[in-house]
Amino acid sequence: MVASKALGGAERWAIRFSLALAERGVPVDLAIRRGSGVDDLDYGSLQVHRLPFLTTWDPLSRDAVSRTIARVRPDIVQTYMGRATRLTHLPSKGPVHLARLGGYYALGPFRHAHGWIGNTKQLCDWMVQNGLPADRVHHIYNFAEPVHPVAPERVAELRARHGVPDEALVMVTLGRLVGFKGHRHLVDAMARLPETIDGRPLRLIIVGDGPLGPDLHRQAIDVGQEKRILWTGWQKDPSAYLQMADLVVFPSLDAEPMGNVILEAWAWRKPLVTANFRGAREIVRHGEDGWAVPCADAAGLAEGIREVLSNPTLMSALAERGHARVQRDFSRDAILDQYLALYRDLAR
Repeated sequence: MVASKALGGAERWAIRFSLALAERGVPVDLAIRRGSGVDDLDYGSLQVHRLPFLTTWDPLSRDAVSRTIARVRPDIVQTYMGRATRLTHLPSKGPVHLARLGGYYALGPFRHAHGWIGNTKQLCDWMVQNGLPADRVHHIYNFAEPVHPVAPERVAELRARHGVPDEALVMVTLGRLVGFKGHRHLVDAMARLPETIDGRPLRLIIVGDGPLGPDLHRQAIDVGQEKRILWTGWQKDPSAYLQMADLVVFPSLDAEPMGNVILEAWAWRKPLVTANFRGAREIVRHGEDGWAVPCADAAGLAEGIREVLSNPTLMSALAERGHARVQRDFSRDAILDQYLALYRDLAR
């Protein structure tokens, strides 16, 4: 159950997770908010229920949730984030209610669930430290979104549309334009980077949208980077930009719990420069499969980007080791196996 109004990284994960379960032959239904940014996607043969999900207290939404669960009669009800969780109240006998958390949220709205899933070990430890019973807190990472290569002509068309020279070194960052994603530090870092590295001009493509968009645009102008920073807005499928990238940069702050962008960079065999936020500290091995720099440090971020882009051997090694890592530890099959083992255990 996903009650979000907009389509973001968490929503994309929940949807591809549901589709992956269905591909494994698991009988799965998906409940989404009617008229939301999630409503117009292609779900193939997946059974989709469009519910009001208006507020966390309105009786219409609560009744729609209860009626849907009674009609479907699932073994497991898995809710994502606060709104879907607040609207789902199940008795102790019947379906098992799992609340899946992808961030350090206030736990009050989640405590009535029967169990909780966290996507990092640190998040699970934090839940236990804040009073949730350890035997009902379960840790399972996200899996990387499968790579779907784009026709070279499509990538060339995007380069031309954004005015990216053929010889340019292209850096790509993905994420909502909100404070904890750290974009302002990346914009400042661009101002500290040279015009070219090894004779190749630098370009930064920011894939995403959000409330800080206007401020970040003004900041780019103020620091003289408006011609080197390109903005795409939100993309339902960022594959073409990831394929175009020479480097993926992820400048999030410590409030970022996991960071699916790390997994996407590894899946696409792209070298990664990331801020060393909580999720990165848990999964990235500095100098092996990623290059980690301090959070909220524009100078450190610029130096990390310069160091990686100036060393083709390092770029190749980071990309290959990251790809091997995602295949071993964050593949779709490996993560689905963990979820299905948990579901079977709880359903018994």
